[in-house]
Amino acid sequence: MASSLKLADPSELAGNWLATPRAAQDTDKSPLVASNECLIDFQPNQTLGAGADCFTAWLGEQAIGWFPEPDGIAITGKEGSKILFFNRQFEGLYQGTLQSGRIITLKRPTR
Repeated sequence: MASSLKLADPSELAGNWLATPRAAQDTDKSPLVASNECLIDFQPNQTLGAGADCFTAWLGEQAIGWFPEPDGIAITGKEGSKILFFNRQFEGLYQGTLQSGRIITLKRPTR
């Protein structure tokens, strides 16, 4: 059976994305605040450019690349395996959950 989800072309997702972490239960006690936002460059060749160190710090392992999936965006590590998945919420907004339960939103920055 064919899927109704369209696989995005990498060129549609390449470019800058704003990544913002928050606690699973968004409270004032969360140690992660808006100042922890990172601008991450999703390069056309499906590698991560500037800002990739944020994913690396949040995940505890090196984030190297990315690829589109029908329902989101996958972030890959050194071995090319998926280390984080962002579910598509709607056009230009994705959300992923770290093993710690912290949620990271990924959205296109406003111009």
